[in-house]
Amino acid sequence: MKNLYEAFLEIKTESEFNALLMDLCTPSEISALNERWKIAQILYEGKLSQREIASKLNVSITTVTRVARFLNNENYKGYLTLLNRMHHHA
Repeated sequence: MKNLYEAFLEIKTESEFNALLMDLCTPSEISALNERWKIAQILYEGKLSQREIASKLNVSITTVTRVARFLNNENYKGYLTLLNRMHHHA
């Protein structure tokens, strides 16, 4: 993963980011990544229940629950780190 991390650090524009994602991922994988990120953002806001999020985004409750688990309980804290950082910069 270090090589991929280093490649991501070289990205300078949103256009470069999008181009790399299009090369690395299928359209469904990109859609799934966007879906999970949107779920994480809504969960972070804390205004909607998991069921409300599933209904609003037309996704399965299983997907919302999985994102919630990684946001709140897992040790990786990737979602939380970035959401906290973005929230403090807003």
